[in-house]
Amino acid sequence: MTSRYRSSEASQGLGSFSPRRRTVVKAAAATAVLAGPLAAALPARAATDAPAFLHGVASGDPLPDGILLWTRVTPTPEAIPGSGLGPDTEVGWVVARDKAFTSIVAKGSTTATAASDHTVKADIRGLEPATDYWFRFSAGGTDSPVARTRTAPAADADVSGLRFGVVSCANWEAGHFSAYRHLAARNDLDAWLHLGDYIYEYKSGEYAARGKVVRPHAPANEILTLADYRIRHARYKTDPDLQALHLKAPVVAIWDDHEFADNAWSGGAVNHTEGAEGTWSARQAAAKQAYFEWMPVRPAIAGTTYRRLRFGKLADLSLLDLRSFRSQQASTASGSVDDPDRTLTGRAQLDWLKAGLKASDTRWRLVGNSVMISPFSFGSLSADLLKPLAKLLGLPQEGIAANTDQWDGYTDDRRELLAHLRSNAIGNTVFLTGDIHMAWANDVPVDAGTYPLSASAATEFVVTSVTSDNLDDIVKVPEGTVSAVAAPVIRAANRHVHWVDTDRHGYGVLDITAERAQMDYYVLSDRTDPDATTSWARSYRTRSGTQKVERTYDPV
Repeated sequence: MTSRYRSSEASQGLGSFSPRRRTVVKAAAATAVLAGPLAAALPARAATDAPAFLHGVASGDPLPDGILLWTRVTPTPEAIPGSGLGPDTEVGWVVARDKAFTSIVAKGSTTATAASDHTVKADIRGLEPATDYWFRFSAGGTDSPVARTRTAPAADADVSGLRFGVVSCANWEAGHFSAYRHLAARNDLDAWLHLGDYIYEYKSGEYAARGKVVRPHAPANEILTLADYRIRHARYKTDPDLQALHLKAPVVAIWDDHEFADNAWSGGAVNHTEGAEGTWSARQAAAKQAYFEWMPVRPAIAGTTYRRLRFGKLADLSLLDLRSFRSQQASTASGSVDDPDRTLTGRAQLDWLKAGLKASDTRWRLVGNSVMISPFSFGSLSADLLKPLAKLLGLPQEGIAANTDQWDGYTDDRRELLAHLRSNAIGNTVFLTGDIHMAWANDVPVDAGTYPLSASAATEFVVTSVTSDNLDDIVKVPEGTVSAVAAPVIRAANRHVHWVDTDRHGYGVLDITAERAQMDYYVLSDRTDPDATTSWARSYRTRSGTQKVERTYDPV
């Protein structure tokens, strides 16, 4: 025990949002008939008035001297998520060096209120770098589960290695979250990265597993109001595998579109009808408020998830928000993918990213990136595969041969960023990506049309979905059937793509040393089986100084 440790006061850090009330027919049930859908967002609990921690505990955004802790308390039986009911409740927290809490290093308390849906955050500082800690919350004589967390290495530390779990696209109705359970069982993660689509917004049955609901989410309607988004987050937080992973390691999360609505942009979304579903500004504000209430995320700028974390001299991690500032996706009505006036990042975020990459003095520059930056051409896919692939990627099935929701739809931003990497000789930049429900290992070429004669400016590892439908699911054929046909065609048309698996579900494990950054890809036996097994599929790495991906034949 040293004098570096001190008690620190908690702050809820939930941001300041004030979404307007709306009169939306589809959302009327959220306030008029609370009991059913809200209760569905809760696990079973004993018939008692004692406070309960029904949604687990979590930590996130590790710093060398701190960590952000999160929980949600249910102070009384009627104080269910999204209800706006329940008394103010004092919630204590304690952080210790050991799981038995014999060596306490920090403690404090804060107040859970209905205004924040009885969620609380404690931003703990004064901790030692690169150190495991255990924490728990308490309220009214009830203790939460005990969780492990870990701080980041000191900024100037020589770090021999880092290991992160990497996931995206976890659709509740499409299956069970076995990927989280298998990551939790590893016991070797410094943190885990969630690259977006932590929740999905659809009404029940609209987007499931090959059209079949494996398990119903709550509320049953498409989520539109603040109460709706709170209930949906709460439903996810009851999953035992998700709770288990949050108990084992801190999460570093960004949002993508489904935390709001499908193919969201700054002024709307494909899955939003202005007027009939209220205003986009109100829906977006409600989604952001619920996200910051229910996620252990420390926003660097109010209302956004772009921020940067550092892990000693080995790596820094720039986390992007590619929904809040983007122009509408390109179409015949909204402009060309090459229009320099259209943006994916927004000017301020792109300048921030470029400056951070240039100023970085770490060996590796990681970028948490919710949509694929590598260019992608369909090539000569047959019509029976081209149309399902367009559907998966959210594209018009006639007329536009590019995924306009990812960086391909905003080529001026990509061109500027890649030119910046090349002109400033910025090496060892690795994009970590989710979104498209397929696994990829890519070089990121300056000019895809002439690759491999043109330079590669960076590399990219894309992880598949935890549960959300991918190509074989849309076509409704046995797993592996489509990939055997589509993957060679995709690679032939995209010479910077070293590997693509269009068909399986799973997760990644990123292992970083001074010599290389390696992604091990794992797949699940059956996303619809709560006891699904996992197996290693492939591994790819980029060696320091190369800006290229190569296959390696053993997981770390």
